[in-house]
Amino acid sequence: MTNRLLSRPGLRFAGGLLAAALALAGCSSSSSGSSGASGSASASSAASGSAGVSGTVTVFAAASLKESFTTLGQKFEAAHPGTKVVFNFAGSDALAASIVNGAPADVFAAASPATMKTVTDKGDAAGQPQTFVRNQLEIATVPGDPHHIASLQDLAQPGLKVVLCAQEVPCGAAAQKALAAGNVRLTPVSYEQDVKAALTKVELQEADASLVYRTDVRSAAGKVDGVNFPEASAAINDYPIAALTHAPNSAGARAFVALVQSPEGQQVLMDAGFLST
Repeated sequence: MTNRLLSRPGLRFAGGLLAAALALAGCSSSSSGSSGASGSASASSAASGSAGVSGTVTVFAAASLKESFTTLGQKFEAAHPGTKVVFNFAGSDALAASIVNGAPADVFAAASPATMKTVTDKGDAAGQPQTFVRNQLEIATVPGDPHHIASLQDLAQPGLKVVLCAQEVPCGAAAQKALAAGNVRLTPVSYEQDVKAALTKVELQEADASLVYRTDVRSAAGKVDGVNFPEASAAINDYPIAALTHAPNSAGARAFVALVQSPEGQQVLMDAGFLST
């Protein structure tokens, strides 16, 4: 009888200890679960910039974007480990023609709305293209400017070898607008298929001057001199960018476009001499 009476409180005491232990264990599990969820959320937040982005991103971009986009490609690869950005830099019209003819690309950045329209008219742009920078012409001359070119009108002086971009590419169309605004008539020694080709002619001193973008003069510092002229304000180009409808890497395309439009991307472009929108 005594043993039975003693055993009941003992059982109740043991049961209390067990309940307390289970309660503590429950609290510990809940706390651990909360901590784990928090840690998982933090990790997810830290990796959010890389989530869903992998593989190769192919970017078709106007030749004048070469230096700045190369820098942005390096930043993109650093932000998204394991990715690779492959560029095709050329005249915007040639790039647009390639895209509508089925060339595999993820992003198109053009030097004019007209060349982007070639792509949008065929339904090859995913969404509405966005203007991300603007650019303005400048006269590139050989270093030291031995022909004393100080204005757009000076390009028409006899014997001067001037190179222009082909009229169907954005820098050529802009040059024609500027020349018309200045009422300047000239016969170039050649028409080049993109702005870098026109610039190279001056760098190699195969031409005395060319109308190129201010960003190209800046990128060729020391190899050419630059001359600003007021008529350039009549021929400022908007640069649109779009992810493409049939992009092999649609997540990468969206992420690259986002980088270009981000404050970090815009700073790279402003440093290269582009104008803000």
